[in-house]
Amino acid sequence: MNDNSYTTSFTVNNTPAEVFEAITNPRGWWSEEIDGGTDTIGDVFVYSYGDAHRCSMKLTEAVPGKKVVWQVLENYFGPNEDPEWKDTEIVFDISQTATGTELRFTHVGLVPQFECYDICSQGWGSYIGGSLHNLITTGQGTPNKNGARP
Repeated sequence: MNDNSYTTSFTVNNTPAEVFEAITNPRGWWSEEIDGGTDTIGDVFVYSYGDAHRCSMKLTEAVPGKKVVWQVLENYFGPNEDPEWKDTEIVFDISQTATGTELRFTHVGLVPQFECYDICSQGWGSYIGGSLHNLITTGQGTPNKNGARP
């Protein structure tokens, strides 16, 4: 992995299976507007946020309780049609530690040289550290609804 790629992590008291289940339900933490399957290897899904962002992802790895990997097939940011995410990977590593279950999120290829790095890393920080964390620990995330962020 590229050491400059965006990464964040947290530890929860939930089981690795519960963390895996939450990750593979991005409608529960990222956006209710996701089209397509999200939990079977080979599934392709599309995330969109109004006219500002649209991307398609392919689930390339899913090891229950251990790992989920999405490959970004296409990406569009606003009127500039910025493909910065294209051909990057989004990796969720799950591990059992002495203090609980750790989730390490890495957007492999999202690096500081990207124009979108600051806003994208802030967005991922909110979705992963806030919404996904809450979905895991409380059963309720805060995904985008009807093209609007919460």
